[in-house]
Amino acid sequence: MAAHAAESDAVIPPMPERTPKALRRALAEDAPHLLPDFDRHWKRAIADTYDLGPVPAFMARWWIEYAIARDPKLDAHLHDLEQRAAEATDIAEAKALLEEASGIRHEALRAEPGE
Repeated sequence: MAAHAAESDAVIPPMPERTPKALRRALAEDAPHLLPDFDRHWKRAIADTYDLGPVPAFMARWWIEYAIARDPKLDAHLHDLEQRAAEATDIAEAKALLEEASGIRHEALRAEPGE
């Protein structure tokens, strides 16, 4: 992922340390609209169960969400792909759009702290 948005020269925030606390702080600063869902998910999957087993899956999901949300251009592109796929009447077109969206999510998961 690029360090800067190409058209607007807006700086894309770097990925945080790969810890729940650092990820939550980054969400609060750069994508506060996601914070209520993050907190609800944490409470339901981790805090209320006292089970740390789900933490890796939790982190993977929210790592992807933050990596995409921190780049408004990428976020808009992904949502556009998903919307177009939902509205597509041709199965091959819908599949291609969803495969592109999936590729974006897989790439986001590979983002490293500081990138």
